[in-house]
Amino acid sequence: MIVGVGIDVAEIDRFAAAMERTPQLAERLFLDGELLLPSGERRGMASLAARFAAKEALAKALGAPSGLRWTDAEVLTADSGQPSLVVRGTVAARAAALGVLHWHVSLSHDAGVASAVVIAER
Repeated sequence: MIVGVGIDVAEIDRFAAAMERTPQLAERLFLDGELLLPSGERRGMASLAARFAAKEALAKALGAPSGLRWTDAEVLTADSGQPSLVVRGTVAARAAALGVLHWHVSLSHDAGVASAVVIAER
């Protein structure tokens, strides 16, 4: 049973400008595993914008309650390229209250826009 669906888009250039203007923003939004590729290089801005969109979509799928911490949701990518979500803390508590057992996530970026869809399933 679907508990919630969220979708979000982020203009990549606008997101990049915000990241450049506020260097500490990366630490507030992302964990190290999201910022860095397995090689240790920093992810590209389009990839980070898609991860940000996923966190926004996740919040929407949970009913957009106040008090969720950005770093309590982590967007991972399998070797196959398939994204997944790991939740903890404030996000895990809200998900548990709604009975969420499974997450489905899709990321995309093209034509200057990053997007994400998150489905929360019981």
